Amino acid sequence: MSRHGGRGWHGRVFVAAVGVTAAVTATALWTAGAGAAEGQKARDTAAHSTAPSDPAPAKVSVDIAHASDRGDRGVNITIDDGPDPTWTPQVLKVLEENGVKATFCMVGSQAEAHPDLVKAVVADGHRLCDHTVTHDVAMDKKPEAYQSQQILDAERMITEASGGVRPQYYRAPGGAFTPYSRTLAASRGMRPLGWNVDTKDFEHPGTAAIVATVKQEISNGPTVLFHDAGGDRAETVEALRQILPWLKEQGYTFGFPVR
Repeated sequence: MSRHGGRGWHGRVFVAAVGVTAAVTATALWTAGAGAAEGQKARDTAAHSTAPSDPAPAKVSVDIAHASDRGDRGVNITIDDGPDPTWTPQVLKVLEENGVKATFCMVGSQAEAHPDLVKAVVADGHRLCDHTVTHDVAMDKKPEAYQSQQILDAERMITEASGGVRPQYYRAPGGAFTPYSRTLAASRGMRPLGWNVDTKDFEHPGTAAIVATVKQEISNGPTVLFHDAGGDRAETVEALRQILPWLKEQGYTFGFPVR
């Protein structure tokens, strides 16, 4: 802020008037400068905010969800690490063919890179889940400021990529939850989300092994973990093609994790 002053005009007769004018001018300039500074401060704060600017939904439970909203015979299909331009469309096709809705736990950087796929997931009636910005499986060993950045930035990236649809869950990479991360996610309306059946499809064990794992472990609980990114997911696509009809034959229905 600059201040403008002066020594007055040459004639004594104008000294008083000039003094008043200078004082008023200085005051106006100070007020304008202060307002501009406050406005810039507000803009800077907004620019550095990691969370979406509109209010978050109501808080949800901090407890890690495993149950299905379809009850004891419900199954929650969850798909992690995407979206991926090769595998996500194939997963979406299999889900559509079987009339199944799933929860997609998206990595923020992937969502930002492929907003068309995020929108396709939403358009098909699936739900979104925050899976952090970079999929750091050591999240629980990192400072709270880092955890906050990973969770809130991913929330923003996914929300923007979807066209305004927020993630309803938060899944820590590798299950690396902390009390802080669960509380933060819940405060943003994202229920912490676990799993009951880990298909270990990321290890490429073969389609038969993935299917066998689901059949053997579905009695452990309803939330089943698959992946649509992070490598070749042909086995996952084929396993879903086989396991979804089998689950229906066993009397299961498909839902979403409780919130």
